[in-house]
Parts: sequence; structure tokens; C-alpha cells
Amino acid sequence: MFVLVALVGSWTSEFFFTVRNLENIAVAASVVAVLGIAQFIVVVTRGIDLSVGSVAALATVVAAVLLRQGQGVLVTVVVTLVACAFCGLINGLLIVYARIAPFVATLAMLSIARGVAFLVQVGTLIVISNETFLDIFGGRTGSVPNVVIIALVVTLVAAFVMRFTPLGRRLYALGGNPEAARLSGLPVKRDQVMAYVTSGLLAGLAGLMLAGRLSQGSSLVGAGYELDSIAATVVGGTSLFGGTGDPISTVLGALIIGMIGNIMNLAGIQSEPQLIIRGLVILVAVFLTSGGGIQRIRAAFSKLRRGGKSGADGGGPTPAPAPPEPVPAAGGSDLSAEPRPTPPHDTTEGTR
Repeated sequence: MFVLVALVGSWTSEFFFTVRNLENIAVAASVVAVLGIAQFIVVVTRGIDLSVGSVAALATVVAAVLLRQGQGVLVTVVVTLVACAFCGLINGLLIVYARIAPFVATLAMLSIARGVAFLVQVGTLIVISNETFLDIFGGRTGSVPNVVIIALVVTLVAAFVMRFTPLGRRLYALGGNPEAARLSGLPVKRDQVMAYVTSGLLAGLAGLMLAGRLSQGSSLVGAGYELDSIAATVVGGTSLFGGTGDPISTVLGALIIGMIGNIMNLAGIQSEPQLIIRGLVILVAVFLTSGGGIQRIRAAFSKLRRGGKSGADGGGPTPAPAPPEPVPAAGGSDLSAEPRPTPPHDTTEGTR
């Protein structure tokens, strides 16, 4: 899929494979990659987080307000991440203990976080002028943008945690079979809440990356990023039924989504048709990963191969071979017959 989309991009525009355009794709996909990993962590547990875009917008506003008040960069980053992790904590508590469906709980948080961000910014966007903050989240290290480095570090850490730590294995077990995980004595509720806290934390980090790129905090940024994060997750092969997938594939899905958006921009497609195309991409990806599409395609090709072989042999199914008949032993006895017990031989002499 990745190679196919790249070939389509090269065919669509001669500027697709230029260094500047590839850098634009990497920078745009970095935020989607971090949000995609946040989405992956909850999807692997059979959940979903629709609030990641709004929490990222809240992070831009909180960071901008703190910097405007003269707070240091370290204090700003810590407070922003804690606030976003608290949003994830509320999601987790509502889902685990109040037993509200993840779709409903995170949809409510989507509206709440966006509204709080609007109230905090008092109706107007806040310009960020702190040079240290802009250098960290919007600058470069050598020739590589810092947002790309941040996304790469998050990907490697998430891949290590999911593959080599007990927490990662428990999250896979929770998504694969929640009841079996509970009966095995795993801390199911705690891990599920931790997944949503981590999602909120990563959404806050993505918001800091957006604030550094845009040099502003606004409640309007991040709109539609929840759709992109879900798209990156399912395009990367993660099943919405949980228990499968990995962060690296999610990042590849984010790159695919980024390339598709870039190709549509180079082709001059308006934003409204782009939403339609993204929705179709999500439908196809969900059908292939969660709807059993791959299994159905394999079954169809298997039937075609079997049909081609039977047609070459003259049509009709190949009869099953007859079971072998039992081979008689010497003297005409049948080996398949049960052996007769041999009477005991009395070696003693004398009268009874």
C-alpha cells in the first residue's frame, strides 16, 4: 500500500519526490503518527478515543496561556501534559467504572475539551513568542525537523513497551479476550484506565508539536485529527476488535494518510472531496482488517484455484481414495479380526 500510494503520487505530480515535499509529508505525518499511537493504545484494548483532536487543541491553548504569563518552558510542558493526561483519566474512569461506552464517553470529552479550550483562550488565538519553546517543538536538529525526531522517539518507545514489557502484553491480552484476562488475575480495570491516560498524554504531546509548528494556541486547531488518527490505526492493520497491531505499522499508516493528503493537495482537490476520500479509505481499511476482508479475498482466490485445477482435470471434484482393505495373514486369517485368547498350558502332571 505504501509503495502503491508513492507511485500514484509520482504519477500525479513531478514535485512529489522533491526533498521539500517529502519533508512536508514527514512533518505533517508526525503529528498524525503521535495521535495514531495514542489511538492504537486504546484500540488494542477494544476501545476508541474520539477526543484526541480536541485534547490536542486544549494543549495548544494551555501552553500558549502559560507562556504568555511568563512561565518557563519546562513548567509549561509538564502542566500541559498533566492536564491532557487528566482528560484521559476522566475518559478511563467513565468507561471502566461508570460503564459508559467508549464511543459516548470520548465523544463527550471531545466537546468538553474543545469548549474548555475556547473559554481559556477567551475567543481569540494566542500567539506564542517564546523562542526556546519554538526551537524545541518547531525548530530543527541539523537538517531534521524536531517534530519528526519526537515522533520517531515516541514510536520506538511505544514499540518497545508493547513488545517487551508486561504492560504491553497485558494490553494485548485485554483486547484479545477481556474475560480470560480477568480470570487470569490481570489488573484489567487498571490497565484499561492507564491506556486512556496514555492516550491523553500523547494527545497533549501532539498539541505541543502543533503549537510549536503554528506558533499559536487555538481551540480551532486539531479539528478532524481524531479521524486521521483512526485512519492511521486501521490502515496500519490494527483490528477494531482489539488484541492485534503494533505502533510501527500505525506510523506507516500515518505516512500513507499523509501521502494521500499531500497527493490531493498537489492535484488541487478541495477540502470537502478530501474528507470523502479519507472516509472511503477508512471504510476499505476497516473492511480488510476488522471485517474479515482479507480472509474473504483469500477464500475467493482459493476457490478460483481449486476451480481451475478441477476444470483442467475434466471437471468435477476429485473422488476421495477408497480406504485400504485389510491384508489377510498366512493361512487365510484376517489380521483385522480380534485375536483370540490363548488357553493356559498346564505343565503339571498328575490327577486333578
